[in-house]
Amino acid sequence: MKLLVTGATGKLGTKVVETLLKTVPANQLAVSVRNPEKAEGFQSRGVEVRQGDFDRPETLDSAFAGIDRLLLISADGDNDTRIRQHSNAVAATERAGVKFIAYTSIANAMESQNFLAPTHKATEEAIIKTGIPYSFLRNNWYLENESSSIQGVLAGAPWVTSAGQGRVGWALQQDYAEAAATVLSGNGHENTIYELSGKLLTQEEIASALGTVLNKEVPVQQVDDATYADIMKGAGVPDFLIPFLVNIQKDIREGTLEVESNDFEKLLGRPATPITEGLSQIVKSIS
Repeated sequence: MKLLVTGATGKLGTKVVETLLKTVPANQLAVSVRNPEKAEGFQSRGVEVRQGDFDRPETLDSAFAGIDRLLLISADGDNDTRIRQHSNAVAATERAGVKFIAYTSIANAMESQNFLAPTHKATEEAIIKTGIPYSFLRNNWYLENESSSIQGVLAGAPWVTSAGQGRVGWALQQDYAEAAATVLSGNGHENTIYELSGKLLTQEEIASALGTVLNKEVPVQQVDDATYADIMKGAGVPDFLIPFLVNIQKDIREGTLEVESNDFEKLLGRPATPITEGLSQIVKSIS
């Protein structure tokens, strides 16, 4: 049984491989990465490193050859780029005769109005069309995505948001990584969908939890989208990232991440890491 993780040198991918190495022999693990030199740490521990570039489909045939179970970690970029890259990867799994695909998707992918959802809907549809047994890991939102807001609070700024009362199921990347590792290496996950979400919280609730961790009051500044964009620009956020951040705030406000679920418990035998514990880990890592 040979398992493969794509994007294994990214933040989530690295955590997935590290988790797998605790229970799966290294010689049963392979990774597909664009730059193999970045995966030398895994290679030195007996993991097979293969070169695979989603923009060069011919490299994926050798990257996926002989693989039984594959985890497709969604790529970065705009929706059109990601849809093209993912469809290349899905077509290659079919050509290679892969027997199971797990894919990191987004909350409520098929119905979601979230601006990131078109990529995930198209990819889920492409995977279903192959007829290969699948599992869709619909990841809600990484707590680590709030690192810049947490840094701002540490520097004395309020928690700035235009997300209104929209709720988010934040969880640590480590929780999502452990769920992915469980599905990739386990049995009985064929043709399943897991909505992976922590406890749903508003911006006020996450700011309050951060206040508990820091032992101080964290004021919340609710603003409109244009003001939010101006504040982010003033905080030194690169121009190209600002529309992304504004869209996320809008989509949270409109409830696109409000998907309640106990699927972490189903897969891990425990709920997602409590929010205060997760925030505490992030505060330690950036301070």
